Amino acid sequence: MTKHIFKGKWISDGRFASREPRQVFHRQLEKLDLPQDELANSHILFRKRFVLEQAAGSAKVFITADDCYKLYINGRLVACGPAPAYHNCYNYNEIDVSSYLREGENVIAVHTYYQGLINRVWQSGDYRHGLILDLEADGEVILASDESFICHRHTAYTAIGKSGYDTQFMERYDSRAAECDFYKADFDDSDWENACERVFDDYTLVPQRSKMLVFEEIKPVSMRVTGNKMLLDFGDMYVGTLSAKAIGESGERLTIKMGQEMSGDGSVRYNLRCNCNYLEEWVLSGGEDLLDQFDYKAFRYVEIERDGTATLSDIRLIARHYPFNLKAELKAEYIGDEYAEKIWELCVRSQKYGIQETIQDCPDREKGFYLGDGCYDAFTNYILTDDDSMVRKLIDDAFASSFICEGLMTCMSCSFMQEIAEYPLILPDLMLWHYRKSGDREYLCENVKKMERVLDFYRENYERDGIVNNLDRWCVVEWPKNYQDGYAADVAEGKVSREAHIAINAYYYRAISVTNKLCALADLPAYRDDERAVYNAIVELFYDREAHLFVDGEEHRHISLIGNAFPYAFDMAPDSEFEANFRKMLSDKGEDATSFFTTFPLLLKFTREGDAEQIRRYILHEGTWRRMLREGATSTFEGWGKDCKWNTSLFHLTMSSAAMFMADVELKRYLE
Repeated sequence: MTKHIFKGKWISDGRFASREPRQVFHRQLEKLDLPQDELANSHILFRKRFVLEQAAGSAKVFITADDCYKLYINGRLVACGPAPAYHNCYNYNEIDVSSYLREGENVIAVHTYYQGLINRVWQSGDYRHGLILDLEADGEVILASDESFICHRHTAYTAIGKSGYDTQFMERYDSRAAECDFYKADFDDSDWENACERVFDDYTLVPQRSKMLVFEEIKPVSMRVTGNKMLLDFGDMYVGTLSAKAIGESGERLTIKMGQEMSGDGSVRYNLRCNCNYLEEWVLSGGEDLLDQFDYKAFRYVEIERDGTATLSDIRLIARHYPFNLKAELKAEYIGDEYAEKIWELCVRSQKYGIQETIQDCPDREKGFYLGDGCYDAFTNYILTDDDSMVRKLIDDAFASSFICEGLMTCMSCSFMQEIAEYPLILPDLMLWHYRKSGDREYLCENVKKMERVLDFYRENYERDGIVNNLDRWCVVEWPKNYQDGYAADVAEGKVSREAHIAINAYYYRAISVTNKLCALADLPAYRDDERAVYNAIVELFYDREAHLFVDGEEHRHISLIGNAFPYAFDMAPDSEFEANFRKMLSDKGEDATSFFTTFPLLLKFTREGDAEQIRRYILHEGTWRRMLREGATSTFEGWGKDCKWNTSLFHLTMSSAAMFMADVELKRYLE
């Protein structure tokens, strides 16, 4: 992709233009005091009128904004973006706008947003806000962002609380605000001020390699009005915003409750299990109003309560998702099985509607681009669609976080600093799977040395005689904790984990082993020629040769299912008795005894072994995906059900990975 050199300047309003960016990056256990951001939740609008003497044969906009934008031309919504990224490799979008322009006067309008929260969504809270764009017609830049653009704060949006892990502001949308029609060509912008060029411009702009979002209009499948309340069901879980028209008295207030399930009394459960409170408001102007929610949520049901006599119409859910074109089909062996077909549909649908600009663990509680489970989700998406753009984005963004820590960050392209020890160690597997499927040797070679540097960080900071310990980053092991089967090592978050334990060491060995394979494929020397010595050290410390099973920790000799699942899944069996003993443990405890981080590696292991029957037992087990279906899932749940943990997300992408193992593809050849 050819890099565009912008003629436009970064512009903002007067509050941001001279703000020096503040530091938000640090290691997780290093404390950084960041006072509350007084500029948080800023909706800033830009407009520019321009004339085309004659219709353009072709036209493109090159655009980006921090944190994000919605672009309009001549009153029509064109696109929103960019995909989240760090400021030193910040994405811009190239958009074909030929069909939006006309001969004569045109108006370009942009709604930008600076959220200002420290969370997993964006790199925000750093005082970086702005817009930069070039409009190119027939190969020539005819418009570039500068101080001739005019800007104004959008006063329709005010916050009525925060939701999730400080993930987003809940909105009060006031249709009386003068800026509600800002995107229309005939909007009166005579009282707007000129934009200001940013004093501190420290962005490195790169073309966004991933695709832009697509949008669908979803109509409710049912609508019931009782008194002053309207209840809508959109039939399935979606990610997006609510749109509606209303006519009522000026100042009349509508309360909007959005939820993922119904409460026992027949109302919408807007206080979600996952710690999101989806309660918002809409204030009417007295004319015909259009609800324009800005930030998205994951919901199925909506309850609208009127405090007057407003009339509502044209109610729709504007669903948003990454482009999804299903190429794979359900394996013949599952066709005709009622539960298998429903699980396939559930997982495929979750992949389609769950992925946004990034592979999010969930689009409600965190909206976070997590490295660990993201590897599994991204490759599942690749298998289903034959589109590797999400795999590449995950790999690229993971390595991009190395400027914060050479060992990489847990959640990428954001200002929330978290480190989970296992996550970077899953990355070599994703790189190998991607190469096996794509055959892109150039991309592999581009990244192998980066992976070596990550493992060097682990070796230099945590390894002694082949064993990893004293970790200053969290070891999840399995999540939620009630699925850890009593794992005895102290792996609590927010502290140094002194004890050497089997889970992280199994991940470490696996990462070394796979990286050596990557080096061989790239015709490079082995990363470590002492791979076997590392394996022997792990076996010597953790393997109980009488029980023929691994113990949890150096100090805690407890034996757990989880502590043995990783050595089994990562081909670390010291003897044949180990594999037999582990399979018996799994049979005794049941497939639903594992959750996020062991289920997927185990299914990969069974695939490499050609054990189709064990895969089938896992997928069709009463306590796994079938439990979700019994509980009414239309998107995959976190864990195996609604009550699996205290803040369960009912739209959690990780469990959609079952579709990979049910697809009619030769998966095994990508894993060996």
